[in-house]
Amino acid sequence: MPIIPRGTKFDPPGIFPIKPASADSLYFGEKDSVHVSEIIKQDPNNGSNNWVVAGARTKSGAPILCNDPHLELTFPSIWYEMQLNSPGVNVYGATVPGSPCVIIGFNDDIAWGETNAQRDVRDFYEIKFKDDSRQQYWFNNQWQSTQVHVDTFKVRGSREAYDTVAYTVFGPVMFDKSFPDTLANGKAIACRWTAHDPSNEGMAFYKLNRAKNYDDYLNAIKYYTCPAQNFVFASKSGDIAIWQQGRFPALWYGQGMMIMPGEDSSYMWQDMIPQSENPHAINPEQGYLASANQRPVDSSYPYFIPGKFLNARSISINHHLRNMQQVTIDDMKKLQNDYFNVTAEAARPLLFKYVRENELDNDAKKYLEIIRNWDLMASADSKGQTIYQLWWDSLAEEVWKDELFKVQPAVVIPSEQTLLEALLRDSAFKYVDNISTPQKETLSDDVTAACQKASVELAKVEKSGSLEWGKHKSSRIFHLLRSNLMPFSEPIPVGGNGDIINATNTSHGPSWRMVVQLSATTEAYGVYPGGQSGNPGSKFYDDFVQSWEKGQYYSLWMMKRNETSDKKVKWTMNLSSR
Repeated sequence: MPIIPRGTKFDPPGIFPIKPASADSLYFGEKDSVHVSEIIKQDPNNGSNNWVVAGARTKSGAPILCNDPHLELTFPSIWYEMQLNSPGVNVYGATVPGSPCVIIGFNDDIAWGETNAQRDVRDFYEIKFKDDSRQQYWFNNQWQSTQVHVDTFKVRGSREAYDTVAYTVFGPVMFDKSFPDTLANGKAIACRWTAHDPSNEGMAFYKLNRAKNYDDYLNAIKYYTCPAQNFVFASKSGDIAIWQQGRFPALWYGQGMMIMPGEDSSYMWQDMIPQSENPHAINPEQGYLASANQRPVDSSYPYFIPGKFLNARSISINHHLRNMQQVTIDDMKKLQNDYFNVTAEAARPLLFKYVRENELDNDAKKYLEIIRNWDLMASADSKGQTIYQLWWDSLAEEVWKDELFKVQPAVVIPSEQTLLEALLRDSAFKYVDNISTPQKETLSDDVTAACQKASVELAKVEKSGSLEWGKHKSSRIFHLLRSNLMPFSEPIPVGGNGDIINATNTSHGPSWRMVVQLSATTEAYGVYPGGQSGNPGSKFYDDFVQSWEKGQYYSLWMMKRNETSDKKVKWTMNLSSR
């Protein structure tokens, strides 16, 4: 399910990028072979959830907006809870230390939240330098001069360090002989990235904090460029909306999927997609909108959209919202803490279809029986989740090891989602065969071998007392200085993983949970795994962690100016102008 509901009518494109005539032979032609020595498992951590339900589907008749950004969990937390109240603004939510604005939150009229858009707004170009001085490069049939920037890094207790960066028409060149760069393979690669362009994200949040309606919200997010986000919105007037906001290049099909030639302007970005044509929806007939890093639109959208999109959480969220009526705040809290593994729901039948149980030993059969009766919940006490994950990881190794485990530089193996989709589409998937052996392996061979290998590891895990998912996953909130301050870190016995709505991995997960109901008097709840203080000796250093672990929330109290004497106020700080 894309972010923008299927059937949404998009305007005809305002930009028509032209594919270079040489692309098929030069760009999509045969590439250098790869030699790999190490494999890297794809990190599913980058993600977040947000959704909004229209008043027509809620019990109160008012819209409910929810957001939980998934980030590295640290002490002190990345977020700082804050209310700003002054003439012209009264806003509450989560911000980052040093920001003069609330980043995710609500005011007297609206609420908003963000998730990562996952759009590819960075491309790479191979540069031909005249010599090792990198002062000139070949472009449009002549030698062009680079612009050289010298960056200075001050190091406490040591000498300053310097980095000289050559800039081309495409952007900075990521190459330095003194730093081995196996990915570039000794070549000079320039990076074109929208984050290098001037932008004004601060103005976006300044205006969002003061927005009163949909038009104000739209005017605010237009200032936002990078990294692209899905801005979900609700207002007390009853409007709900979502915009995928950023500055996106208008690309011809396939552009940017590989390193592009940088010797002329043929492969440069030709224009940017007009902001008004960014994917968006307002007050959809279905009565809700949701984003969880999935693809933003269906095939009817008129532009090519490359990116690393994630499906599992969006499938779960949309399934729940589609079947909900008379939605309450408690329903939304429960959904944010959901542990159902929708990926395993699709994968388990495939595993059982192809495993040859008669070839397994007794230990493997025991674990097979546990997963057969598993409720598909990745809760902290789930043994089925641990067994499933180790079995699937073992299968991924069986499938990919002969092609990808011997490569230099290290490559990222395809994700669990990618492999599952490939195997469901074609059980004779060509990578199933082990090219290192004379016989031709089948999916049944790989699934059975993976199960038996996983059972050996599972026996060790069980012996150590860590077969329950929360113990095996061993999630922890680290101090920002990681191993240097381990005593100030904290284990968290929780379930979840990156494909689950409650997406908590080893040290990454829902960094701020917020539920806002925009009734006449706003009713809002939140929690985050940390505290308002960065001092490990303070009781406010980690006082929200246990509530967060249990899926509990506290009321987000938006004070009025005359409420400073309320008993809920613990202490005040008065700042003078001196």
